[in-house]
This record gives sequence, C-alpha cells and structure tokens, in this order.
Amino acid sequence: MSRQRFFSAVFMSLVAAWAVVNHYLFIAVMCFLTAGGLYEFFYMVKKKDVPIYSYVGILIGLLIPISIFTRFELTKNWELLFIVIGLLIILFIQFARQDNRNAILGLSTTLFGVLYVSWFFSFLVKIRLMLPGLEGVELLGFILLVTKSGDIGALLIGTSIGKHPLLPKVSPNKSVEGTAGGIMVSALVAVMASSFLPSQIHFPLWQVALMGMFFGSLGQLGDLSESLIKRDCGVKDSGKILPGLGGILDMIDSILFSAPAFYLYMSSTLNTLP
Repeated sequence: MSRQRFFSAVFMSLVAAWAVVNHYLFIAVMCFLTAGGLYEFFYMVKKKDVPIYSYVGILIGLLIPISIFTRFELTKNWELLFIVIGLLIILFIQFARQDNRNAILGLSTTLFGVLYVSWFFSFLVKIRLMLPGLEGVELLGFILLVTKSGDIGALLIGTSIGKHPLLPKVSPNKSVEGTAGGIMVSALVAVMASSFLPSQIHFPLWQVALMGMFFGSLGQLGDLSESLIKRDCGVKDSGKILPGLGGILDMIDSILFSAPAFYLYMSSTLNTLP
C-alpha cells in the first residue's frame, strides 16, 4: 500500500467513525458521498455519449437519504416515489428536446444511477435508524467494519500472495487469493465485532462468521460491479478526490450491495422477535 493510499484511508476512516456517532455529520457525509458518487457515475457514462440527465438525477438522489433521515414518508418505501417523480421530470425534459436519439438509453441509465448509487447507499441511513440510540449506531458500525475490512484484506493479501486472476476481463488486478482472503477477513472482523449486534438476539459465533463471509462476499461483488462499469466506460478510477483511493464510487462500491442485504436480514430477524 502506497503512503498516499495509507494516509487517505486513515483520514476517511476517522471521518467515517466520527460521522457514524454524530447525528448531523452523518447525514451531511451521506449527502456528500451520494452527490459525489452520482456525479462520478454520470461523468463516466457521459464518456460513452449517453445523454444523461445528471442534475435531475443528483437532485432526486439527494432527496432519498434526506427523506429517510428525516422520517418523511407518507407510505412505506416512500423514497421510491422520488424515483417515479424523477422519471416524470426527465420525460418532460426530453419532450422539450429537439433530438430524441438515445432517449430511452439516457432515461434508463439516469434512473439506474439513482437506484445503484443513491437508493442502495441510503440503506446505511435505514440501518442507523433501525434501532434507537446506540444500538442503531452499532449496527451501522458492524456492517461498515465487516465490508471495508474485507476491502483492505483483499488488497493486502492480493498484492502480497495473489497469483491467480479472478476476472481479468473485468478487473485485471483482482486475484482469487485476494478475494478469498478478503472474505475470510470479513468473517474474522464480524466475530470480533459481534458485540455490536442487537443484544436481544443471540447469534452463535459460527453464525456471525457466516454473516461476515456473506456480507463480505457481497462487498467483493460490489467492488467487481463498479470495476465492470469503469471498464465499460474506459476509465481506471471513478474520480480523484483522495490521493491513492480514487473517487467516491471507488470508496463506497462495496457497501452498495452489502448495506441493503444487511438491512433486510436484520429487519426480518428483528421482526421474528416476540
């Protein structure tokens, strides 16, 4: 790991830890990362000459985590209404355009960006609000530790002993050894952070280890998915916001799949309590 990458990772870890425990800094960081992630996604896609509606997409994308954080909802899954509203706005903008070529491609790609970046990422807000007080913070800390430790483990193990490419056509630098090592690190960290899980539920350590492997695997899948998008758009990094780490999407890609799955799993588990 380069010195730049190390110090950037330490800086982001400190900001993330502070944001997890601070109510208002949390939503501020969430909005910044959501807007930045969407901007990077739309910027990459524009390189393929797709007519993206980036400003509308970023606006709708910001409303989703804010509405969840403020508990502004008329019905369950209220945040999905913003995506429908975004679709209607984009349609009206398209009606006013002279050129209708690639209209469906631009509309669908814009909505995909909102779903992929904003909606998936907003599940972190749902996790934090799932349980009151410190327990919600601990749940959020658990999934962040499990997912991001898998990223670090995959990087360190892959660069040291990785010899067999995992999916060279998608991400030539990722190895089978690194991916497997990252998943094992996620399992180990899950066991070490098992006290962060709700006290009203007894999780055997073997089950916690399996949870770590599962959510760590989803984190690796999220990383590969973003690599696929970057490869298709012909870019190495989604951005250059922090030296050595790349862009915002490069930092949050692994969380985009693990956070929704963790929220759904914990919701179903808590709902089974008497």
